[in-house]
This record gives sequence, C-alpha cells and structure tokens, in this order.
Amino acid sequence: MNQLSKMNSFILTLTFLSLLGCGLVAGIFFAFSNFVMKSLGRLPPAQGIAAMQNINVDVINGGFMLAFMGTALCCLAVAISCFFAWNKPGSPYLLAGSLFYLVGTILVTMVFNVPLNNALAAVDPTSAGAIPVWSLYLKSWVLWNHVRTIAALAATACFGFTLIR
Repeated sequence: MNQLSKMNSFILTLTFLSLLGCGLVAGIFFAFSNFVMKSLGRLPPAQGIAAMQNINVDVINGGFMLAFMGTALCCLAVAISCFFAWNKPGSPYLLAGSLFYLVGTILVTMVFNVPLNNALAAVDPTSAGAIPVWSLYLKSWVLWNHVRTIAALAATACFGFTLIR
C-alpha cells in the first residue's frame, strides 16, 4: 500500500469513527431533550435539581468522554485533512460535518451547557432560591441541548452522505 492509499484509508477510518461518534452523541442528547429533562422537570424542584446535579457529576466518565471528546478529535483531524485534499469529492461535506460537531456540539456545550451546569451545581436544592434557578435552567439547558442534538445529527448526516458517495 502506497503512502497516498494509507492516508486515504486513515481518513476513511476517521470519517467512519466520526459518523459513529456523532450519531451516538446525537442519540444521547436526543434522549435528554425528549424524555430525561421532561421527567426531571415533572419532579418537585428539589428532587429534579438533586437528580440533575448527580447526572452532571456522573456524566464525566470514561465512556461518555471517549464518545464526546474522541469524536471531537476525529472531527478535528478530518477537518484538517480537508485542507490538504479540498479538490477530492466529499471534502466540503467532511468539513461541514466536522464544523457542525465542533461548533454546534463542543463549543455550544462549553459556552452554554457547562456554565448552566456549574450554576446549578452551586445551588442548594432545598433553598428558596433554587426554584427560579431550576426553572431557568430547564428552559435554557434544553434549548441549547436541542441545538447540540441537531448539530450532532447534521454532522452524522454529512459524514454518512460522504461515505455512501
């Protein structure tokens, strides 16, 4: 196998891994938007807050971080490769998929969801001030989670479209 074939095989593998990772992360976010947060929102505020505080601690684990950040690394590598092979078919879709994930999922998480999670972590679930924080948290966090879900799904579609072409 020559050097060019090895590089093409490597990019193909990264694209496939990006497709799988983006799809997995989209599914996780979709579940949160569609039933996890709705269920937490129906609990008494102190219970919903305490449950979400625990989820935000438990989500920092090897499996989730591998899927979430490992996909980001794959997408970054795919995006960089596009600049060296822009004339190849599918490069615009690979770049778009990478940007959907890196901007719409990773950046949105860091700029919006993580600060909301940090603010919620500082709240005593039983305090009188917890209810308005929880109400705002539910609305804002879910809105940004919808954005992350759509972005990860769009990235999945871009990678899938490239691979089936």
